[in-house]
Amino acid sequence: MPLQITGAPSDPDLIRLPWDVPLEEWPVHHLVTLPRGISRHVVRFARLSGRVYAIKEISTRYAKREYQLLWDLARHDAPAVEPVAIVTGRTAPDGSELDSALITRHLQFSLPYRAVLSGSVRPDTLTRLLDALAVLLVRLHLTGFYWGDCSLSNTLFRRDAGAFAAYLVDAETGELHPAISEGQRSHDIDVAHVNIYGEMLDLEAGGLLHPTIDPLAFAEQLVERYQRLWDELTEDEIIEEVDWHRVDQRVRRLNSLGFDVAEMMVRRKAGTSRLIVRPKVVDAGHHQRRLLRLTGLDVEENQARRLLNDLDSFRVSTGLRHEDEAIVAHRWLAEVFQPVVNAIPADLRRKLEPAQLFHEVLDHRWYMSEAAGKDVGLEAAVRSYVDNVLVHKPDEKAVIVSPDPLSP
Repeated sequence: MPLQITGAPSDPDLIRLPWDVPLEEWPVHHLVTLPRGISRHVVRFARLSGRVYAIKEISTRYAKREYQLLWDLARHDAPAVEPVAIVTGRTAPDGSELDSALITRHLQFSLPYRAVLSGSVRPDTLTRLLDALAVLLVRLHLTGFYWGDCSLSNTLFRRDAGAFAAYLVDAETGELHPAISEGQRSHDIDVAHVNIYGEMLDLEAGGLLHPTIDPLAFAEQLVERYQRLWDELTEDEIIEEVDWHRVDQRVRRLNSLGFDVAEMMVRRKAGTSRLIVRPKVVDAGHHQRRLLRLTGLDVEENQARRLLNDLDSFRVSTGLRHEDEAIVAHRWLAEVFQPVVNAIPADLRRKLEPAQLFHEVLDHRWYMSEAAGKDVGLEAAVRSYVDNVLVHKPDEKAVIVSPDPLSP
């Protein structure tokens, strides 16, 4: 079978990569070095025309299957890496067959958990990672996706204000159904528990865990956090007919968790005056969608929440409380957000994405103002943040240089 690239490759240079060479033997000049997680397959990163692609060597059957699953998840707006193409029909110069390759777009500003946890791991950092993974697993299950191999290693993390946002990066064991069964959901949770316990033991053996961290207890925390969130999103609520305000409270509670309720099912409990209320369709990204609608900024959920809070403060401080929300958002974008981002030196903007930079500047301003006993203002906060904080941060978008470009 001749070499074939199937998908939506946006870069014609993809066909010029050395597909007749096993991925682990690719010449250095084709590769860039980025932190990557543990994988049972050979994975390399290639940069073409300013874009970075992740390339995984895998059998044709599983390459096609994972490619289709990732596209299906994209159509459901699930948090997962973006599929680009699959390469089949690879043969070496001696005529021997090579495995196919799955190409995905590298998720900018994302890191595998080992890169996030480099150095001594603090309990609160691990807790935030587990929170992000629990939210990811819940969102996938609401979509009807059975993962089959949920773990920190199969996830990428992006900074999201003071938390993390998690993305699925390995879907080869997954299955997409109209709705996930209780058995599949239970098995996914059990697998996640075992995998995370093993990953915690691995970190402990490497001397990366704080002595107060119990690997088993942390693995169990994921299960507990997942179950609390799943119950909040899907559990029936029984209320007295006169307590209809509790339905509104339920919706607001879900909104505060970052979820929208698109539909509610309400029915009367037989023989009583009680009502059974069930959120029928729940979509994630409540704050993301509001910020995107108002400003065009497409950011993570917690970043959106923080930016919207600043937008609301701007509305009050400028006396625009009764002005149209879209007009206020346009002024905030032009007078507050963009000036802060533009004030960051060009050579430092690759450190963090703009929404995260803005969030950290706001935090820095608060600490400076507390110390000074007065509001120091955004301009002074930006200067101090750049000089004293940002210059010391690692570059999360750029290539991480290593003596061996193939080393993890």
